[in-house]
Amino acid sequence: MFKAEISSLNEINQVAEKFIEAHPADRLFAFYGKMGSGKTTFIKALCEKLKVIDYVTSPTFALINVYGTENAREIYHFDFYRIKSLEELFDLGYEEYFFSDQYCFIEWPELIESLLPPNTVKITITETEPGSRIIESN
Repeated sequence: MFKAEISSLNEINQVAEKFIEAHPADRLFAFYGKMGSGKTTFIKALCEKLKVIDYVTSPTFALINVYGTENAREIYHFDFYRIKSLEELFDLGYEEYFFSDQYCFIEWPELIESLLPPNTVKITITETEPGSRIIESN
């Protein structure tokens, strides 16, 4: 369980570090929140703390971006906002990613809930006022 409030972008890296520390063995994360709530921004901060060497962007049209890290690991970043059917995930070979023991960050998981493994950490990002967010995980 994790809960933190971010009242400005200046705090996001510190919260990202605490989030990673709170989930030392977890690798599969599903991010819930309204459009513009900061899901991609928080994932970028997590990737920075995990020492990603690639440019982090939302994979809105590609469905998945794969990032390398300084320690030769990979991080998988999914965005299922535009997915039209679960068949697209089967075609993508989602199981290879979800069960890889690599970090997986999933935006818009509502559309694929039935395929999420039980060990998925669910994170909710809620805007409390302009510029402030509460980040909570189960």
